[in-house]
Amino acid sequence: MRTIGTSAYGIRAPIIKSGDDIVEIVVNSVLNSGIKLQDRDVLGMTESIVARAQGNYVSVLDIAREINEKFEGDIGIVFPILSRNRFSIILKGIAMSNKNITIQLSYPSDEVGNHLMDIDKMDELCINPFSDVFDDEQYRKYFGKEVVHPFTGVDYVDLYKSISSNNKIKIIFSNKPESILEHSKEVIAADIHSFERTKRKLESAGAKKVIGLKDLCNTDKGSGYNEEYGLLGSNKASEDTLKLFPRDCFTYVNNIQDRIFELTGRKIEVMVYGDGAFKDPVGKIWELADPVVSPGFTEGLRGTPNEIKIKYLADTKLAALSGKELEKAMKEQISSKGDNLLAKEEAQGTTPRQLTDLLGSLCDLVSGSGYKGTPIILIQGYFDNYSSA
Repeated sequence: MRTIGTSAYGIRAPIIKSGDDIVEIVVNSVLNSGIKLQDRDVLGMTESIVARAQGNYVSVLDIAREINEKFEGDIGIVFPILSRNRFSIILKGIAMSNKNITIQLSYPSDEVGNHLMDIDKMDELCINPFSDVFDDEQYRKYFGKEVVHPFTGVDYVDLYKSISSNNKIKIIFSNKPESILEHSKEVIAADIHSFERTKRKLESAGAKKVIGLKDLCNTDKGSGYNEEYGLLGSNKASEDTLKLFPRDCFTYVNNIQDRIFELTGRKIEVMVYGDGAFKDPVGKIWELADPVVSPGFTEGLRGTPNEIKIKYLADTKLAALSGKELEKAMKEQISSKGDNLLAKEEAQGTTPRQLTDLLGSLCDLVSGSGYKGTPIILIQGYFDNYSSA
């Protein structure tokens, strides 16, 4: 009987620069790893190396120009996440438009779980998150002069206010999108996953204009752009530039799949991955600051797992068996499970998520976010099971 199931390998690659042939680099890195490929292996590559090869960058001046093209007066920004890497450079570009800006932060945390305040302290102060609106002066009175993130050590309220040197940035706290309309009728809804709802509520409440981050830098004006995601999924490249989410990802993954089949005869699956989707129990963040886990993947990665729960069967239907008899019966149950286990008892407790979200989260954890130098992940045995030879 096989004793190894799923394995994931971080594969080192050259430092990718603008104009590099990402297909050949990824293929060569995998083939030179010494790992023998099998059909249905999964190859993941970070969105970063695809975007960098594309040269998909914008500057803060690019953002400022778009802001001045799209907004007439003062700007309200609703529900941005708390991030030096993600939003601070976007805000720098918006501030360079020289418009007055009011930022509305959700509380007690942002959309992805970065906390601005202690929930127990909120209860003690009788703050109602469904109705109460307050400014940064009241925030300091309630929670202290310095409120820093437990992992980054950053006071994000101070950081965001400091981005404009001429005091043009004001901050309020409210979970009602409509609160921003007291300060501006022209709004950037900066939330990632709940944008459509926020936009709908603002427009219903009388907003003059509402756009999202996906509506900025989403057309080709001679620099970087992403027609689907705009500034969503962007990352800080330098103090004055952002790397955008990559374009045309489905083309790249299919080309890599075809090239590897041409060279090895193996049909593997390929995906581009960004942030994983998992919650940190200490910092409370759930990580997914990208608009999707995977902006491009081959067809074999579409869908959700269709699995039965071994421990459930072992404790119920097969409880009277043991040893080789139990092993044989379990393999028979797996082999005959059917193609649709939705709502079936034997599937309860299995993970109801898209394959690309599960695999992308695994890739993200294996590759890390710092200096491991492994932007390519090879996963083997993911589609095997207890009955596989």
